[in-house]
Amino acid sequence: MTTLTLETEPLAVQISVTDEKLIVDLVDGRSLVIPLSWYPRLLHASPEERQNWQLLGDGYAIEWVDLDEHIGIEGLLAGRPSGESHRSFERWLAGRNTSL
Repeated sequence: MTTLTLETEPLAVQISVTDEKLIVDLVDGRSLVIPLSWYPRLLHASPEERQNWQLLGDGYAIEWVDLDEHIGIEGLLAGRPSGESHRSFERWLAGRNTSL
């Protein structure tokens, strides 16, 4: 059985977020388009919060400090949606609603 190994680390260079999609441009020229439904914190964020992102390191991950959300590029390439439990997300959402 063969396995996929990455020859170089996939790095993000640019991010854009719409009401429905996360678009990640990679250093090698590829673009990833991911539905926001995969990341409930982004889906429930305001447009301003979605735009307040930063790349970690050389672009190995994306961080939204206001949302306490961190998404690794390798996970996006592997097709892995958020691993956050429903209970954890509900607690986060309830905390947001009381602080808004």
